[in-house]
Amino acid sequence: MKRLFILIVIAVLPYFSFNLNAQGHIDHMVWDQLLLLNVSSDGKVDYKGFIRDKFLFDQYFKSLSTNYPTANSDDTEKLAYWVNLYNAIVMKMIIDHYPVNSINDLKNPWKKKSITINNIEYSLDDIEHTILRKMNEPRIHFLLNCAATSSPKLWNRAYTNRNITQALEERTVDYINDSTKNLITQNKVSISKVFEWYAKDFNNGDIVSYINKYANEKIGKKSKIEYLEYDWSLNERQ
Repeated sequence: MKRLFILIVIAVLPYFSFNLNAQGHIDHMVWDQLLLLNVSSDGKVDYKGFIRDKFLFDQYFKSLSTNYPTANSDDTEKLAYWVNLYNAIVMKMIIDHYPVNSINDLKNPWKKKSITINNIEYSLDDIEHTILRKMNEPRIHFLLNCAATSSPKLWNRAYTNRNITQALEERTVDYINDSTKNLITQNKVSISKVFEWYAKDFNNGDIVSYINKYANEKIGKKSKIEYLEYDWSLNERQ
């Protein structure tokens, strides 16, 4: 019943959502409903469900290439747009090549030009490194999902200019205190490679100080830091 109701909702949304470009309005409502329908609260993804809903997903994805932030857009709207776009590109890669065991099974997924916006082609690396990281908001690393088990959970809602400020805080707290991603005890500290790969983004490399702002269990000054092996297997709902 829930799926039927949501499908009815998203079936009529395109008639309202994808005709707003002239007003400069960026609408993520279809993406929001698809995520709610096909992603569990623990971030596991029903990729077969996304494939069933691929027509609607493709409409949303296409809208992102023509409906984008301008120089006058709020920073929150820009941030929400680029994070949603990154996650949508990853989703498109997986469902276009499904079944796959990992995003790394695909040919050069990070540098592949996946969308054209205002006559500029973008890859995942372009979006992450030349746009999002330059916003000086390190918490974006906990919103981006690479379809991997060790990735931050794919949130089952779309980011918007109304919810992204709160989401940045909540998703960061969730990721840092998730014992499947980071293991922080009095005797052992094993953290995600996200903190190794992007160390400079977190307090200019003061990773311990950054983590301790959000961690329930604090890391001691003398604690030895180890990095967990990153699990690239697909974050698929079983």
